[in-house]
Amino acid sequence: MLEMNAPDQNTLAEGLGYLADERYLLHNPGSRHPESPQRLVAIHQALREFGADVRWHPIQPREATVGELELVHDPIFVERVERAAKHAPAYLDFDTSVSAESYEIALLAAGGVLECVDALCSGKLRRVIAFVRPPGHHAGRKSARGFCLFNNVALAAVYARKKYRLERVAIVDFDVHHGDGTQACFYQIPEILYVSTHQFPFYPGTGDFDEVGEAEGKGYTLNFPLPGGTQDACFAIIYSRIVSHVLDQYQPQLILVSAGFDGYFKDPIGGLSLTHAGYGSASASLMLAADRLCQGKIGFVLEGGYSLHGLKDCSRAVMVEMEQQRPRELSARESAAFKEISGKAATFSRWKW
Repeated sequence: MLEMNAPDQNTLAEGLGYLADERYLLHNPGSRHPESPQRLVAIHQALREFGADVRWHPIQPREATVGELELVHDPIFVERVERAAKHAPAYLDFDTSVSAESYEIALLAAGGVLECVDALCSGKLRRVIAFVRPPGHHAGRKSARGFCLFNNVALAAVYARKKYRLERVAIVDFDVHHGDGTQACFYQIPEILYVSTHQFPFYPGTGDFDEVGEAEGKGYTLNFPLPGGTQDACFAIIYSRIVSHVLDQYQPQLILVSAGFDGYFKDPIGGLSLTHAGYGSASASLMLAADRLCQGKIGFVLEGGYSLHGLKDCSRAVMVEMEQQRPRELSARESAAFKEISGKAATFSRWKW
């Protein structure tokens, strides 16, 4: 039996922010490409229907500088993306293409997420959500792939550490695909924790239990590969009963979330069986951890999600929990699937739960 815990009587709008901009629609990878501008059209509709555009603080994006991109990306790669856009349409990888506007819009996506970090780390806001595209978590230091150009969340984590002198930042990724680009960026350092739930085996083929980091970063990567068909009951309690405890031990000063909604049960690409309730609960667990550990500082950044209906429902579910004084987690029994995943992950993990 899966139940949502009773809601608090009070909701909040103060301290909440959103990033949405019509210019993100200009990145056009092709008329039949799943990473379509229509994804944001659907989300903008959800934003308006929910009323966050009226109640919350709007965050204005800016273009990231080349120097900021080079916090994560190789300068030659940055030039390659810029050059490809000048000769658009062009492909950077078999599934990753650019239009003439893509380079500037990718700068705007990365810079917009950095503005979110500024709003959080300055204390102006405590919970923010950034509806940006192109997505980022597959982008590596020298490569664009998986529909991603620049790694928005990885850039945000390094930027936060450098500008605000943070010692520990946690990145949590619940996209249906493993964030191979993000993992690779921080695989050898302990200052940025990377935690991912994702379908496995699946694209990009990484993210098994034994991928835990190396050298000084050993133990600071934690993967939960999920079998196809995984449902809310298993997904949600991974966050409430495992990830929350890991974050308590790590004590991050900022939590960033790669929020992909392509695990939705009607997504045309993913193979999980999640609903908006599962995403809302996982997000609630992360917000509760942020409240305990880092003055509530948490930023959600859009990654994947290719069902327009799923994008609307799941983004709204996250926004609903963002307004709760105490975000609500689903209550569920520990299934056999959960116990198997938990046991395998614990075998390789330095963390206790």
